[in-house]
Amino acid sequence: MEPLPEALGLIEFTDASPSPYHACATAAAMLQSRGFERLSERQSWPAGGNRLIVRGGTLIAWSAPEGVAAGSGMRMVGAHTDSPNLRIRPRPERQQLGYRQLAVDVYGGALVNSWLDRDLGISGRVVVETGSGPEVRLLRMDRALLRVAQLAPHLDRDLRAEGLHLNAQTQVVPILGMAAENGPDFLDLMASDLGVGKESITSWDLMTHDLAPGRLAGQSNEFVSSARLDNLGCSYAATRAMIGGVGSDTGAHRISILCLFDHEEVGSTSSTGASGGMLPATLERITLALGWTREDFLRSMSQSTLVSADMGHAVHPDYQDHYEPGHLLHLNQGPAIKVNANQRYATDAVGGALFVACCRDASVPWQHYLSRADIPCGSTIGPMLSARLGVTTVDVGFAQLAMHSARELCGAQDVSAMVRALTAFLGS
Repeated sequence: MEPLPEALGLIEFTDASPSPYHACATAAAMLQSRGFERLSERQSWPAGGNRLIVRGGTLIAWSAPEGVAAGSGMRMVGAHTDSPNLRIRPRPERQQLGYRQLAVDVYGGALVNSWLDRDLGISGRVVVETGSGPEVRLLRMDRALLRVAQLAPHLDRDLRAEGLHLNAQTQVVPILGMAAENGPDFLDLMASDLGVGKESITSWDLMTHDLAPGRLAGQSNEFVSSARLDNLGCSYAATRAMIGGVGSDTGAHRISILCLFDHEEVGSTSSTGASGGMLPATLERITLALGWTREDFLRSMSQSTLVSADMGHAVHPDYQDHYEPGHLLHLNQGPAIKVNANQRYATDAVGGALFVACCRDASVPWQHYLSRADIPCGSTIGPMLSARLGVTTVDVGFAQLAMHSARELCGAQDVSAMVRALTAFLGS
């Protein structure tokens, strides 16, 4: 199989985005290269045009065509930038038995065993004190700095009988190096990479990332093997769709919105999460800049639609009894519409029919995904945004294996299919 351009684009995107902050920088660069202007939330906004804002690990972009009718509905696509990983604590330095280690917190529902015996770098953002005040800088250390070394089976005779059980406090503490009386500490390492004195570093949001790059995999390059596919897979597809959909003639009569949120993996309750006030405030500011009234804004919400895009669970050949047999999700067979009667997904008949129409317009296949009745499913940003905004919502995604692992797998053809379906949604 010939390499698929969108699959290669996804690999480039995930490799460039080891943290939510880097993911926003990567997506912003893609949008700005196609004419989107980055604005500050602290300034008054101009009317219309293609714009974007970034706050921490969250990006919101919009296209508001000239002459869009007041009160007309919006088309929104939402995804998230964060992935389960190991987060560096504020006072991480530990020394035990001659080793220097860094204390971490397990972020989200990480498969912690997948982080064992990997070469790990460090990435995120650091606040540096400068002569003109605090400054936020991105940090990316792509060196094999850390390793969570697994205990040899000879020393754990219960391993085969009972399986691997890890204590997050005592057994997931990465090794940084050997303790040296006058050796560099963690602040020294950060300061060197940032080109500042270590006394100027005041705080950080840092995390580990696997240093192995993404690649095409499988006997015919039918897979994408990479870190952070959940949910950079859908973040990439949504960004590409925003670039492709806003230029269409059919989409010129409405406002198109792209929102990539942080903190979905831990519940989205934050200033930059989908449960916070950032998106509603941004939507209202966009319409106020266009000269709309509050009444116009509320009318717009009543006829707006949202696609919540998050990766889905592909059926696993070794664990077939973990899936609902009538709604199996397969790799490389197109996007999935996610349904849950208890509103863990926000899809209803109206939203589902709209996405089916978009798939038909884009000439891509689609699937339906439901979890087993006796296995509770996860949730997404869909239900909370649907409730907060009162808009028709459909939860979708494309299939992957090893979700929440340090290394995940998806179908190479599904990347293009999702881009095309989302482009049809924004441009229709």
